[in-house]
Amino acid sequence: MFLNVESAGPLTTIQDLGRRGYERFGVPVSGALDELALRAANALVGNAPEAAGLETPTSVALTTDADTLMAVCGAGEPSVRINGRARPAWTALFVRGRETIEVNAAPGRWAYLAVSGGIEAPLVLGSRATYLRGGFGGWEGRALQPGDRLPAGPASSSPASAAGRTVPAEQRPPYAEQLVVEVILGPQLGCFSHAALETFLTAEFVISTEADRMGYRLGGPSIAPTQADILSEGMPLGAVQVPASGQPIVMLADRPTTGGYPKIAVVIRADVPLLAQCPPGAGRVQFRATTVAAAQAKYRARLARLRPAADDN
Repeated sequence: MFLNVESAGPLTTIQDLGRRGYERFGVPVSGALDELALRAANALVGNAPEAAGLETPTSVALTTDADTLMAVCGAGEPSVRINGRARPAWTALFVRGRETIEVNAAPGRWAYLAVSGGIEAPLVLGSRATYLRGGFGGWEGRALQPGDRLPAGPASSSPASAAGRTVPAEQRPPYAEQLVVEVILGPQLGCFSHAALETFLTAEFVISTEADRMGYRLGGPSIAPTQADILSEGMPLGAVQVPASGQPIVMLADRPTTGGYPKIAVVIRADVPLLAQCPPGAGRVQFRATTVAAAQAKYRARLARLRPAADDN
């Protein structure tokens, strides 16, 4: 089966859970900014968690050449229409061949579309994720364009029989425009004064408009380091880098593999999708320290809550 791209807004790409194991060679992980939404969409259509789907901060319209099952997940209730008829997000939807599905992300948010069987773009270093800056992965290393014809793998079950499953609202990630995000402090706490650390853990920061798949710059009170440059070292997902300006940057999916600014903390993996879905220019965030054990438990709990429920209608 193929998905035919009828229209695609800017930055609409193929993403999966990322390209791991190559950071030591300078290859970014990439993958979905909101892995929870992509995982949920894949679960709804019967895919493995690592199956590739579409990510868009804008819109995409597709037609298929066969009956299939699709699901759209994301923050702010993305708009979903099949042949012009409104359909719910966070639900497995039966789509007949040659019908058009239109997806519009909520303003400032990211939407994810999964199709039964996953999108079988060519594997590059073990992943189908698009890395736009490098021009590889996904579909020819670029954002999608009208006329693209994307192959999908074989469905795991009958599309009609699996339609109607949903992830109930109470089980979805707690997206919000005002967040309290948990962090593991360090690794360069010695580069910050006690006052700077206190400010980091008590002040409110705004998600600035300097935000993309590489990272989100935050606006707010300065937490300038006492030492602004360090030897470059590995860059984990969620790292909170602080340059000499004192305005922190949270590193996301397309982050570089190394960096030379001190890191005051690292956002825990369970909360990275919430931060990524906090709208630039409007979102507010506060940070709270936690432990590694608590962070691991929170991540496991978030994944467990994404299991679809059967349609009761």
